[in-house]
Amino acid sequence: MLFDLPKIEHNLAGFKALLAFYAEVRDISFENIEINMQDTQWFDADMCAAFGALLYKITNNINTVKLMNSTEKVKTILTKNEFLRNHFGASAIPDHFGTTITYRRFGIKDGDSFEEYLETEFVSRPEVPLMSDGLRKEFKKSIGELFSNAVLHSETKLGVYSCGQFYPKKEKIYFSVVDLGIGMRQKINNFNSLQLTAVQAIDWALTPGNTTKNSTGGLGLKLLAKFIDLNGGSLQIVSDAAYWGRKNKINLSSALEDPFPGTVVVIEINTGDSASYSLATHLKNENIF
Repeated sequence: MLFDLPKIEHNLAGFKALLAFYAEVRDISFENIEINMQDTQWFDADMCAAFGALLYKITNNINTVKLMNSTEKVKTILTKNEFLRNHFGASAIPDHFGTTITYRRFGIKDGDSFEEYLETEFVSRPEVPLMSDGLRKEFKKSIGELFSNAVLHSETKLGVYSCGQFYPKKEKIYFSVVDLGIGMRQKINNFNSLQLTAVQAIDWALTPGNTTKNSTGGLGLKLLAKFIDLNGGSLQIVSDAAYWGRKNKINLSSALEDPFPGTVVVIEINTGDSASYSLATHLKNENIF
């Protein structure tokens, strides 16, 4: 079976393209699937987490997958961040510019490994805006909560996927975390006996005071949304049949014709931001949570 893939960017169109491909193959087994990438003139490296999760889901259904006709530019992107090594056994090539955040898959018991990866590959990068020690700890905790949510709430059995990319000319750094669980809609509706749509479920999850935890917690996405508002970055979430994005304090949401079999969170940080940040209790820097 042969499928064409267009360019993949970290936006609504990029997610729709990946999901249109997945919709064609999600119910098949024992097939040789070839993905024609001749027209994939660009592939945003941070989208490898979502792509890799879908490929893992497909191969877990007893299929084989082969990438065909990749351009040298795209092949370089997917080789530098070790995506091709992880899925197809290709040799890695060095990243002399230090812009990649390595593609990794984590099992549901790999929380410590994810925390170490998060610290070394993302949070401690010099491009991340200055934060007080207290805020940096909470920032890291908020992203780490995406992993724990995947294990505890999404009920994923197929792991968690993550990667990212620093774009020096754009002064942006992207970081993605993906799971193959039940999705936010099903979890929230089951927990609260609600009948929310997939879009409504994401809005619910980002509303202050709402949580599906029986104890304190569940603030990860809310803190990240607050930070990107101050920093000038963005936050994107794809879960089930919903796309949700926030940039410049404006939300954009859209129902998806083809659902994602889990949840994707993409964090964009503005690395050109020269401000320093701290928790409100510190009361030291100009931008304060």
